[in-house]
Amino acid sequence: SAARTAQQRVQALQARARSEEVAVQAQRQASLASQQASQAQKEAEALRAERRAELDRLQSVLSQIASTRKTASGLIVTLDDNAIRFDFDKSTIRPGNREVLSRMAGVLMTLQGYQIYVYGFTDDVGTEEYNQKLSERRAAAVRDYLVQSGVDSKITATKGYGQSDPLENGKSAQARSKNRRVEISIVDSVLRMEGVVPPAAAGPQ
Repeated sequence: SAARTAQQRVQALQARARSEEVAVQAQRQASLASQQASQAQKEAEALRAERRAELDRLQSVLSQIASTRKTASGLIVTLDDNAIRFDFDKSTIRPGNREVLSRMAGVLMTLQGYQIYVYGFTDDVGTEEYNQKLSERRAAAVRDYLVQSGVDSKITATKGYGQSDPLENGKSAQARSKNRRVEISIVDSVLRMEGVVPPAAAGPQ
């Protein structure tokens, strides 16, 4: 009986030691996981700061070519009639617009970690169906010119919005002139992990 009691005591001590060892290992693993999470967060914050600074520099450069604004996912460059102008009912790039697009291509072809979406818009003259197709042709014409000038075709896409989403409501010549435009959306694909919805799914911003 005394021997069994002693053996049970030893077993109990051994079980307690194993339990304490497991607890220590679990604590170490939790501490390591916390350190790794903290390090990952610091790296993510540093990456976001680096990409934001790069977007600021990119905006500064592009603003010298055409109107450029920030969005939640990157930048939008608006090519209105102050930057490029299509002939009535045409989607051909005019010779006078090529310098602007060439300068823009010179910037865009150097980008790393971005997607480029080209959106076309029209005014409200004509049917919605016709304007939809016209906006698609104009977006494609700008995209094709950028690709021919050196922008990687794999990071580009187009979408036409027709006469929807006007910049200025009304039927005046001024309003219609503003609404005839092409927008280039530059989306940071590196930070898409942060949950930003790309414009191809979200539409123009």
